[in-house]
Amino acid sequence: MRYIENPFDCPVTRAMSIFGGKWKPIILNCIGESSLRFGKLNQLMPAISNKVLSNELKELEALGLIERKESKEDAAKIEYSLSDSGKSLMPVLHEIASWGNSTEAKKIVSEIIK
Repeated sequence: MRYIENPFDCPVTRAMSIFGGKWKPIILNCIGESSLRFGKLNQLMPAISNKVLSNELKELEALGLIERKESKEDAAKIEYSLSDSGKSLMPVLHEIASWGNSTEAKKIVSEIIK
């Protein structure tokens, strides 16, 4: 986990130190209000490697944003769900998704991939 130095106690820097990065917001958004197994998360995010997904899930669990639950009947069945702290991020992620769906965001992406 990489912490961003924050000498001026900036709240945006603090938030990005917790859930920022390439994959964490996407993982949190994919889990959303459901419980998902590793394989399903991997299907939803085909660009992420198994190793990176595993590491990101461990970090999100260590941060207290997700919960990992093993099935009592089948030890191989592990599901991930949002903790209360993770659920508190959903409105933020919905706003990010809304902006990502905007004409402005689409215009920026089209300029990048030219």
